[in-house]
Amino acid sequence: MRAPLTIAVAQPPCISHDVAANAVTHAATVRAAGARVVVFPELSLTGYELAADLIDPGDARLWPVVEACADTGALALAGAPVAGPHIGMLAIDGEGARVVYRKQHLGGAEPERFRPGPEPVVLTVAGWRLGLAICRDTGVPRHAADTAALGMDVYLAGVVHEESELAEQERRARRVASEHGVPVAMASCAGATGGGFDRCAGHSTIWAADGSVLAAAGPETGAVVRARLSGHR
Repeated sequence: MRAPLTIAVAQPPCISHDVAANAVTHAATVRAAGARVVVFPELSLTGYELAADLIDPGDARLWPVVEACADTGALALAGAPVAGPHIGMLAIDGEGARVVYRKQHLGGAEPERFRPGPEPVVLTVAGWRLGLAICRDTGVPRHAADTAALGMDVYLAGVVHEESELAEQERRARRVASEHGVPVAMASCAGATGGGFDRCAGHSTIWAADGSVLAAAGPETGAVVRARLSGHR
């Protein structure tokens, strides 16, 4: 037995290139989420702006998120362009931020700026092994399989999809849940996020291992939903 884990998926408003403003919004979301782990969309700290400046984990602009995590005991998984350059996922807690995962499967114009990440990652939090993914990773079955081979208990992803891609977003999540027998949580951007994404899909969702929906947001910007995962192995 292990303690249950509460996970939240968030779709906060995003201002392109404005890391300071987005960090303040992330911090407010963490405080409101009531969750041990809060997952944010791909490139949530800069918007989906492939030319955005790289973010160093020690950037002082991230301090509001660090403080929010310290006050709530939460871990925030936020999207940012990072050194490499890579499309990265930052793990932010009360002690600071670190790059915890780098997107492996790039799409569209991304390879013109970024390198693919080197390997799948599982992050352990409170005895739970969290498999990490960013957007297109979720559409590559080998990615989930390689992550599952590391021993994951839940698959977490930050994504940016157009409204027309909502059905695909749901299909990918249910496939991962079905093939690997784990819950899946996707934080999906809502509203505008730059890079030509003026109306994103939203509908951030947490699915159980059987593919049923545990919690789901709508298309609105600013929504955050949570689910409590059982500690039974």
